[in-house]
Amino acid sequence: MKSVSLKSALPLAVTAARAAGQVMHANWHKPKRVNSAEAHDIKLELDVQCQARIEKILGAAFPHIPVLGEEGDTGDVNAEYRWVIDPIDGTVNYFYGLPHAAVSIALEHKQKSVVGVIYDPFTDELWTTMKGGPTRLNGEIVRVSNRSQLNDCLIAMGFSKSKDNLKKSLPHLVRLSQQVKKLRIMGSAALELAYVASGRLDAYMERTINLWDVAAGSLLVENAGGEFYTRPAPDGKLRMCADNGRLRKKLQIDSLLK
Repeated sequence: MKSVSLKSALPLAVTAARAAGQVMHANWHKPKRVNSAEAHDIKLELDVQCQARIEKILGAAFPHIPVLGEEGDTGDVNAEYRWVIDPIDGTVNYFYGLPHAAVSIALEHKQKSVVGVIYDPFTDELWTTMKGGPTRLNGEIVRVSNRSQLNDCLIAMGFSKSKDNLKKSLPHLVRLSQQVKKLRIMGSAALELAYVASGRLDAYMERTINLWDVAAGSLLVENAGGEFYTRPAPDGKLRMCADNGRLRKKLQIDSLLK
């Protein structure tokens, strides 16, 4: 596949993210149709609608780039370029009426993010970045925090509910809750990563997470001066931590990601 212009891909991803955000906002107070409900997760018909709208916009300009998405894949997702999409990151929040959810779109080249867009339709906040460029929030350059003492830090953490993951995650939750200023469990990986990139959070970590949750946000963090660590987890998932680049040893990241 020939090279893709990142300067063309970024505004297209912005258009797609805003379009999906409009769908989220327009249906905010309407009844939600549940496609499936698991013990700790919900899939909505709106997830499917939002991904379809995103794919239509992206596909019109780049018809040969496949999509790896939470709501299904299109084309050869092992191709040189691929879009990685989470149409509504924070679906459970959204379903329960908590306005903490976002659209996440990344373009990957050889499985490395080169474009990242996260859009929060409730605050109308748009985070954007591309390889070699800064991270911007509504057009203004943002940076990670410079806090280096845990007792000054605001940390977010998430975890799946499997017995094994809880057994390994909860000791870290207890430890960190005693060490940091405050610890939050917020329910949208994309927004937590965007908040680290903006200096609102100092770190965010999770032992079991999907690529589409972090593909855009990881690049936002790195281009804002932070660090993103990841290791493979079972079933094709990831272990990850994002921080401002000053906290890895103090957070005991290597122990958390085992």
